[in-house]
Amino acid sequence: MSDRIQTTVVGSYPVPAWLRAFPSRSALIDAMMVVLKVQELAGLDRVADGELSRFDVNHPETNGMIDYFIRPLGGVETRLSREQLEAFRGTGGMAFRAQPAGVVTGPIDEGSLNLPADYALARPLTKLPLTFTLTSPYMLAKTLLDEHYRDRRALTMAVADALAKQVAAIDAEVIQVDEANLPGSPEDGPWVADAINRVLDAVRGRRAVHVCFGNYGGQTIQQGTWEALIDFINRLHVDHLVLEFARRGYAELPVLKDVRDDIQLGIGVIDIKDNEVETPDIVASRIEAACDVVGEKRIAYVHPDCGFWMLPRSVADAKMRTLVQGKDLFYAA
Repeated sequence: MSDRIQTTVVGSYPVPAWLRAFPSRSALIDAMMVVLKVQELAGLDRVADGELSRFDVNHPETNGMIDYFIRPLGGVETRLSREQLEAFRGTGGMAFRAQPAGVVTGPIDEGSLNLPADYALARPLTKLPLTFTLTSPYMLAKTLLDEHYRDRRALTMAVADALAKQVAAIDAEVIQVDEANLPGSPEDGPWVADAINRVLDAVRGRRAVHVCFGNYGGQTIQQGTWEALIDFINRLHVDHLVLEFARRGYAELPVLKDVRDDIQLGIGVIDIKDNEVETPDIVASRIEAACDVVGEKRIAYVHPDCGFWMLPRSVADAKMRTLVQGKDLFYAA
């Protein structure tokens, strides 16, 4: 890996219009090729497939962050009764979701989930280093109504075990676990780290964890602070972090000094909750501010705060270009 800070994306990309209109395997491959080529032309150092393999014309609004992983799992029923819907609405921490992704009726297993096939579809489409992303077991478990384990920790560990078997068969340079729910429940951090570590310990390449405060319709979903998450972060068996900062501002950066020295940092310098495209000068100043606080050697990547999937394609593309231009400007100064 380069000694210089590299540019990357967090994962998702706006679903191209033709894939929405004519969803097919050939259209999906075409869309992935376009997404990867756009990132290549922008000059990114590391790319992602836009998470397009998760696209479902029946569930376009979630970009597959939840349902794509839940529906194939063994032990999960997705036909819901009215009573089950009411029971889910009585659980805490999921007010942004009207109904569960499924009901756990038996032991969780991999079922028909096949993440290695998704990676195999994308890998030949680019020569650049490729990150493969998946949703954390905690976030997935919180979207389920549990009628089997009746214990959120046990359910989360079962989901983690299923995901670990999947990632063990993927030889991506980086596998990234995405967690956007824990920031609202930091008291769960110690055991959530144990669950995520079950997945990370199965990874064959570099291990990354993306932590953000949620994004739905440009809205922040979880309230919390980075300080409350430091203990959780330090428990992770991770090589680097992918963290949201551009939207929140950089006043919290000093708490990252308490992150374990062996964990490299990824700092968000592009706001994905705003259609305004940052200038290279703004991006460079954000990188400089982060380096001044935590040190340039601690920062492995700069990137958007989160995925691009809710932005217009033209905006996402422009933000990627200014991300690279801003990093180049930082080094030219």
